[in-house]
Amino acid sequence: MSNLKNKVAVITGAAEGIGKAIAIRAAAEGMKLVLADINAEKLQATVAEFEAQGVEVIGQRVDVADSTQMDAFADAAFARFGNVHLLVNNAGVAISRPVWETTLEDWQWVMGVNFYGVTNGLRAFIPRMLANGDDGHIVNTASVAGLLSQPSTAAYNASKHAVVTVSEGLYFDLQLRQAKLKVSVLCPAWVKTGIADAERNRTVGEHIDFSKADAVNQFTAGMMHKAVAKGISVDKVADDVFNAIATEQFYILTHPKIKPLIQTRMEDILQQRNPTLAGL
Repeated sequence: MSNLKNKVAVITGAAEGIGKAIAIRAAAEGMKLVLADINAEKLQATVAEFEAQGVEVIGQRVDVADSTQMDAFADAAFARFGNVHLLVNNAGVAISRPVWETTLEDWQWVMGVNFYGVTNGLRAFIPRMLANGDDGHIVNTASVAGLLSQPSTAAYNASKHAVVTVSEGLYFDLQLRQAKLKVSVLCPAWVKTGIADAERNRTVGEHIDFSKADAVNQFTAGMMHKAVAKGISVDKVADDVFNAIATEQFYILTHPKIKPLIQTRMEDILQQRNPTLAGL
């Protein structure tokens, strides 16, 4: 999909970070915007920014883990603009805990946003996108954590692995039907976003008090904050996303230096070696 002018972009997690950067780039391409975020205040401010620039935009507070809210969001998008051409399932959260301390509520929160947030988006939007028959593109935000495994982030890793394989399955489903919709899965490593503080928007379970955590948990949480602070810019990620849309590229790896780590993991599997800890 090359000509994006006057096309419609739907983006979740759009009030900040990668989602907002993608929205900014979409607006620069002349697209109309349909934005969702769980943080109503930040979303309202983001929508106001675009309106001040003359962009056609609507915003809606949405918990992507809630299928009913996602259905209503899709209804609003099609009611306003008639069609959707770019669907970016981007909303995501992260948590840092060893597996045995990860509570049921932790799993429900992370999988709810990261995994069901994607599948809810696919189910709510794709049937109508297919029925309209236009060219379109779907971008699902996973992570390099969907291609590798790291300590203290099993719930996050599992959710992102799930997004990768769902995206691959979606690619084949659309290809077999010769659909005009294309798919990409976004797998960034560290990016300068607020993901390390995602619990501020948590709606399921208790927030983690790292002041009471053991030394390893405090260390891994601290490392996450430091790594994010040193990450690449969200603008660079947005550029990679739109390059992938233009070239119909499926895997979007924003950090080329990660590729050898992915290769090592695959070799571990094929050679039945014990897992190698990847240094990100």
